[in-house]
Amino acid sequence: MPGYPSPAAPELPAAAVLLVLLPASSFSVPAAGPGFSALDLAALQRLLGAAVQVMQVNEAAFPAVVHSFAPEQLPTCVLLHQGVELWRQPGVPTPDGVAALYRVLLQAGIS
Repeated sequence: MPGYPSPAAPELPAAAVLLVLLPASSFSVPAAGPGFSALDLAALQRLLGAAVQVMQVNEAAFPAVVHSFAPEQLPTCVLLHQGVELWRQPGVPTPDGVAALYRVLLQAGIS
């Protein structure tokens, strides 16, 4: 209505982003070993829920992005929240890695 200020939209907490940095030769997340054979991004997204957006970043398509994180090896997972790196793990998450990721999310008040 004219003359009345519009109500401010509630500020929603930004979701964290888990980047799965993949080598140029990889088209999907490789097998992660015992407990997570052939873990796919959809399964990882379901495990982490809405608090984390899982994104695959392939070195062939986005070399500058992958190299900007200076991973020691590929694949590597990097958890970011509001531009700050909270957690990093070489390889794809194992069950222990997902548990560690949950602890970081809880400590950061994200989950």
